[in-house]
Amino acid sequence: MIKLFRIDERLIHGQIAIKWSRHTGVDSIVVANDNAAASPMIQKSLKMAAPPGIKTVIKTLDSAISTLNDPRCEPLKVLVLVNSPADALKMVQNVKGIPFVNVGNYGRVAPKKPGKERARFDNNLYCDDEETKEFQELMGLGLECIYQTTPEEPAVPLKKLIPEK
Repeated sequence: MIKLFRIDERLIHGQIAIKWSRHTGVDSIVVANDNAAASPMIQKSLKMAAPPGIKTVIKTLDSAISTLNDPRCEPLKVLVLVNSPADALKMVQNVKGIPFVNVGNYGRVAPKKPGKERARFDNNLYCDDEETKEFQELMGLGLECIYQTTPEEPAVPLKKLIPEK
């Protein structure tokens, strides 16, 4: 069962390892990211950042979709991480059982695209026009989308920060 589905450009870091994993009581983390899945160095650093005792796998988007839709995954308590609204959109459209979308940190450290400036929507949420449209499309799917960097902070409906289409 997916306990938390989160967009966080840094994937696994202190907020995930200490706060979110404890808050949600997960026993597994699935990082769905093609770039990380293709890089042994990134995989090693993500696994080092993962909390001890929590099974952590790094998969391509397509492989993560297959894994999360496998009935053998149902008894697990899973935290799913993607690092972009585009990847979140693909996952939400193809994975059953995502309870809601949590947006944590996006746009501050993501690589800048030539000619595309990011607008600030909150302290840890910056998007260019294309990313804004992806977030709007994600919200348009009907799944609750919230912005919340840590469990102690109040969850803010994403539509209050990024206007819907």
